[in-house]
Amino acid sequence: MHGTPHIVSDVMTHTVAAIGSGATFKEIVRLMQDWKVSALPVIEGEGRVIGVVSEADLLPKEEFRDSDPDRYTQLRRLSDLSKAGAVTAKELMTSPALTVHPDTTLAQAARTMARAKVKRLPVVDAVGLLEGVVSRADLLKVFLRADEEIAEEVRREIVSYLFPPPNSNVRTEVRDGVVRLVGRVRDTSLVPVAARLVRAVEGVVDVEFDLTRHGNPTDAPAGVTENEPRGTASP
Repeated sequence: MHGTPHIVSDVMTHTVAAIGSGATFKEIVRLMQDWKVSALPVIEGEGRVIGVVSEADLLPKEEFRDSDPDRYTQLRRLSDLSKAGAVTAKELMTSPALTVHPDTTLAQAARTMARAKVKRLPVVDAVGLLEGVVSRADLLKVFLRADEEIAEEVRREIVSYLFPPPNSNVRTEVRDGVVRLVGRVRDTSLVPVAARLVRAVEGVVDVEFDLTRHGNPTDAPAGVTENEPRGTASP
């Protein structure tokens, strides 16, 4: 029913900074500063991504610079202590790199970032060659979608199927990404279904309803389950 969802290639940054495995600590810091990024892909050969160096990988060098960790800290933070003594990207990087493909949906990329608690993901082709980078900010670009474009998709892909005329008469309004469906419908039991489908449309911030049922005014209203959309679905 829905149109094709946006994918990573629609929003990713194609021109990216990357480093080789032999890049030094200072070179990495300088490149991060110059490009204003928090992580850099590490590549080898023709551009195959073999790891990622992030600010988190660099910070142990400062944290342990003038400290003498006790035995418990040494055992608990062995990896960080190793990175505190590292001087090249190969020693510092997290490997294998967590990556996504250009045809990954934005929802899938967002879930990957959230689960891994990372801000950026290298985008690679089928053989692992670097094609770009997608960031949290890139994934949020979908919410810049025009209200009228969202409204047209909701009308075409959802309202026309769930609430077709002449039995229903539903108007679709969108303001600042919030979709509002107003009018009369034959079957208000479809409202929770409509809510889930509308929320799945990219760029939608929320959905509200002001729908009444066609037919006998004594009919009981169709239920809108708890935690479903705001608004009314009255008889």
